[in-house]
Amino acid sequence: MLRTGGRAMLRVGPRGRGPGAGGRRRCCSSGPDGLKQTPLHAFHRQQGGKMVNFAGWSMPVQYALSHLESHLHTRQHCSLFDVSHMLQTKVFGRDRVKFMESLVVGDIAELKPDQGTLSLFTNEEGGILDDLIVTSTSEQHLYVVSNAGCREKDWALMQGRAEDLRAAGGDVHLEVSENALLALQDAEAFAELLPCSLCPGPSAVQVLQTGVSDNLAKLPFMSSAVMGVFGVPGCRVTRCGYTGEDGVEISVPMGRAVELVELLLRDPQVQLAGLAARDSLRLEAGLCLYGNDIDETTTPVEAALVWTLGKRRRLAMDFPGAPVIVPQIKGKVKRKRVGLISTGPPIRPHMPILSPEGRPIGKVTSGCPSPCLKKNVAMGYVEGEQSRVGTVVAVEVRKKSCPALVTRMPFVPTRYHMLK
Repeated sequence: MLRTGGRAMLRVGPRGRGPGAGGRRRCCSSGPDGLKQTPLHAFHRQQGGKMVNFAGWSMPVQYALSHLESHLHTRQHCSLFDVSHMLQTKVFGRDRVKFMESLVVGDIAELKPDQGTLSLFTNEEGGILDDLIVTSTSEQHLYVVSNAGCREKDWALMQGRAEDLRAAGGDVHLEVSENALLALQDAEAFAELLPCSLCPGPSAVQVLQTGVSDNLAKLPFMSSAVMGVFGVPGCRVTRCGYTGEDGVEISVPMGRAVELVELLLRDPQVQLAGLAARDSLRLEAGLCLYGNDIDETTTPVEAALVWTLGKRRRLAMDFPGAPVIVPQIKGKVKRKRVGLISTGPPIRPHMPILSPEGRPIGKVTSGCPSPCLKKNVAMGYVEGEQSRVGTVVAVEVRKKSCPALVTRMPFVPTRYHMLK
């Protein structure tokens, strides 16, 4: 990684360049296998992390704990994930909101200082290019976190639109963050599902509170603040996460990332966790994985993500793909993302979903045995007429028809921290 004058950002304006393509400065390093590495890569290997290729990145899939043990540890105590492969971008300029709203479906203008929202990049056909979190900071910029697997695509999209806006006299410029990104997550809402011997320990926020002066009780879900964390200054702490439960993501200066991880791991309740647990945790929470559950061929309505569409934006129909997406809200769609629960053999992606008569009506996009529910949980797309909660369907597993039930998501209760 390159640093210039001690800055931890790459400025991208009329003369700037972004990550990735020929000769450009990069905000990540690469190993001999060509895979990109996060600032914690060597640390993961030292801790026994089993490294795999994930979206072109060398990432830990698990550590000494098995996938099941790591999943349950997150539910019972709290776990620390390295999510530094995500693209972190800052958007500056007086036209930053106009710029972002030209790309996403959400109402960015209505965000209060240091408030964020999940939104979607969409194309003119109504397809989802990526899901992302946009925060309007009190430092007069937007802080955007998007997926690693779409890193180059997202960057090209944002950079191209910024160049067009500037050419028309607009004021916007982008910075790509070199910060590491850590997710400290737990799910204490599952206490009622666990035996007394497995009752939860301190929550992720309780662990973090011992190392910050800010009162985290006043930091609600999808809000953010810059603070020192265990003596590491300049960290952005955002109350969100991918487990569907209370937790935080910490954007930390790259050179202090290992130090902060080691400080957090001093609490015996905190364990490192990898991609395997992250995937089953997010599935229990009913959260989409881009490339599996949503992509450029699915619209927000088909994906059951209508709630991401800002009301003002729906009326104005001023986001990419609005002429396709908005009429679907009150109309009918040919297919819909649904949750499925079953017993018996595990449900996996790409398995056909069948009607009770054996007719193909859709396909599974994500699925696994739920460590907490002791049942199979999955999501997938079915014909619109078959998407009603309570509908009995079947999944073809190894050429056998296994009964399943369309159910609400999340599969387990969420407990985000909201201010009363």
